[in-house]
Amino acid sequence: MKLDYLQALKRIDDARGAWVLHGQEPLLEQNLIDAFRQSWQKQDIERQRYDISSVSDWKNVFNALNSLSLFSTQLAVEVHGNIKPDASSLKLLKSYLQQDSNNLLLVVMPKQDASSLKSSFFQTVEANGVCVALTANYPRDRQQILAVEAQKLGIQLANDAWQWLEQHHEHNLLAAKNSLMRVRDTFPDLEQIQIEHLYACLQDQSRYTTYDLSDALLAGNLAQSIKIFQYLTASGEPMSLILWSISKEMRLLMQLFEQPQNALQLGIWKNKVSTYQQAVRRLSPQTFLSWPALLLNIDAAIKGVSQDNPEQLVQQAIASLCGRPLFAV
Repeated sequence: MKLDYLQALKRIDDARGAWVLHGQEPLLEQNLIDAFRQSWQKQDIERQRYDISSVSDWKNVFNALNSLSLFSTQLAVEVHGNIKPDASSLKLLKSYLQQDSNNLLLVVMPKQDASSLKSSFFQTVEANGVCVALTANYPRDRQQILAVEAQKLGIQLANDAWQWLEQHHEHNLLAAKNSLMRVRDTFPDLEQIQIEHLYACLQDQSRYTTYDLSDALLAGNLAQSIKIFQYLTASGEPMSLILWSISKEMRLLMQLFEQPQNALQLGIWKNKVSTYQQAVRRLSPQTFLSWPALLLNIDAAIKGVSQDNPEQLVQQAIASLCGRPLFAV
């Protein structure tokens, strides 16, 4: 079964079997993942996460799906990566799907090309589970998605204001959501936002987004990266989305270090391959080894599980990605 983003949001509480999320829209990915995690917590479903760095990692995934802890009746296994199961793991997937299990396999992947979407893996999931394309290719789709975000914030936009917002951000959903938050904070008492309100609020902003942060990180520009990070936090960017962008780049660089010939298969755009390759050459293997623990610490700090300052930890991650000591800023 194929679902779009909005359809998927409505079915999260009943999700079972296998779901694959694939695309290049960070707002849609993060919203769905957050919704899944909230649903699992509400239903007391145990969650396990796996990052796929090699084909052999899939065996650990299916071993987990076939075994529950003593304190759980349902399990959600969240998988991140861009390596599809091989033939033997595909058999395990088919066996799992035939069990009519209450467990859920949620696979999160970057944008896939046409040939990948025709692979046995995607065909199996599409026939027996759910595939969700994290895309918003048309203005109507983007407006519907942003209308949901506006509703969460308790604001409404006039029809022509939607058109202005989309043109202003050149189809960047994440930046548009940030602007909705900014408008809400600037005009908290207005029932409907007009173009003049958007223009007054947004015309002078620097328009930095997490995409700009990613570009600065890959370029190794520490000063610019810290500047963008400080702007994002000051403008209300959720720390979880900033972490998502940082962890995405870290995962891609670690995977490219291990598989230097597979840049395109890892989901790196062709015009970005040389940028990622230069970043890998700039970094040491020891740096890559330190990242998983650092990301876990940041996640714990953001959730309030630890006493660490999440902003300080994120700045450490930014410095590490740039391959430079933090005090050099």
